[in-house]
Amino acid sequence: MKGVADKSRSAFHIPNAYAAAVAKAYPERFAWCASIHPYRLDGPQELEQAKIDGALAVKWLPQAMGINPASPLCDRFYKSLVKHNIPLICHTGEEKAVHGGGGQELGNPLKLRRALDHGVRVIVAHCASMGEDIDLDAGLNGPIRPSFDLFTRLMDEDNYKELLFGGISATVLVNRSQEVLARLLDRTDWHSRLLNGSDYPLPGVKPVIWPGRLAQWGYLDETAVPVLKEIREYNPLLFDFVLKRSLNNNGKKFGPKVFETASFFQT
Repeated sequence: MKGVADKSRSAFHIPNAYAAAVAKAYPERFAWCASIHPYRLDGPQELEQAKIDGALAVKWLPQAMGINPASPLCDRFYKSLVKHNIPLICHTGEEKAVHGGGGQELGNPLKLRRALDHGVRVIVAHCASMGEDIDLDAGLNGPIRPSFDLFTRLMDEDNYKELLFGGISATVLVNRSQEVLARLLDRTDWHSRLLNGSDYPLPGVKPVIWPGRLAQWGYLDETAVPVLKEIREYNPLLFDFVLKRSLNNNGKKFGPKVFETASFFQT
């Protein structure tokens, strides 16, 4: 709770200075995001330095980092994010890949209300497309609902239409449901607030994305499957991009704006 590094509960650590140096060395290929624990007493100062060094966003994985986005301990950091106009990318829903200093409940999308109410621009990573959480709007002992339904509620609230966004990375993985993908494609009113992401390196891990199954569900033309498989052998990132651009649910596709993310981060 003091914002001090706890190596015993840290799966891994990549210093912000290292990420900034890579982006500086290869500016034609990379930009970078910082990861700063909001409980740190020097968090606002660290954020200011990250801004000077060119960071385009801050990324949190609350379950691994032991961050409660609804805690008053985050308030100083939220004010700094607004001051510097830096968006927050926050993993929500169930976390499978990285273990660390917190529990699954920290990924509840409703915990991001505190950041939104401070005026922070928030990207809900993966659109909370996996897992279940307590409906905190009904109290601490509220019913358990799909995390995606709680994300949907936030997206449909007028107060957050200029602040809340969804990242579509990982939404095509085999552990995501057909229903979630269908709803994301159908909600064309959201498409100006959805941002493409790859969740790299997962697009290169063949067992976790099955173009054939997406075709069976009717979201891909069967003729696209062998083409996509060939592209993946050459470039997994290109594969992920072409796959998502090719998705179709009864004529509804992700609009071009979903893939035009640079302007969001350069605001």
